[in-house]
Amino acid sequence: MPDTATPDSTGQDAAAPYEPTERTVPSRARQRASYDREVVHSILDEGYLCHLGFVRDGAPVVLPTLFGRVGERLYVHGSTGSRPLRAAGASDPGLAVCLTVTLVDGLVLARSAFHHSMNYRSVVVHGIARTVTDPEERRVALDAIVDQVVPGRSLDSRPADAKELAATAVIRLDLDEVSAKVRTGGPNDEEADLALPYWAGVVPLAHGYAAPVPSDDLDPAVPVPDYLAAL
Repeated sequence: MPDTATPDSTGQDAAAPYEPTERTVPSRARQRASYDREVVHSILDEGYLCHLGFVRDGAPVVLPTLFGRVGERLYVHGSTGSRPLRAAGASDPGLAVCLTVTLVDGLVLARSAFHHSMNYRSVVVHGIARTVTDPEERRVALDAIVDQVVPGRSLDSRPADAKELAATAVIRLDLDEVSAKVRTGGPNDEEADLALPYWAGVVPLAHGYAAPVPSDDLDPAVPVPDYLAAL
């Protein structure tokens, strides 16, 4: 999603880094943490699956779901009957959540089992989720969620009708308390292990797309759209 050159409706400077907080400073490997806004946005924009964590009835719950980014806000949608989305509808205090997005770039195989790891890029967002009620913001949010998965798709599908919108809740989470964490490079073996006869290195992982498979009931005259073929 393109960013504007001026602060958006959250009132944040689009060029300034995010301010570290007690919750966004990692207790381990602090050198991997980043609060750079461009780094955070690039990780979010490459993903489309997030994990939304919250507390329900005194117990932690983590749900995988799609999301969309618009400037300094993330949007998540679900059924209006969903308990967490109903909780987010309260104007005060809303729903305290932790949202994470992770991209795995490689498997790091070390000579010792202890030092096996992954190369990854991740973003963690803490904040208060609130239900979006403004009709125009809901439209923008739902389009953003669709386009987060396949850019350009929202303009090439039927928009939600009134019945579908009535059954859909959208929540908003501002990018305020945010951090990224990135690991790159090879294994960090102990010097004493370097002579061991075990293979060590990185197995790169790449996200890819296979050829689109048309629906069984698709009119054969309908071609694969350019934005999909480009994937």
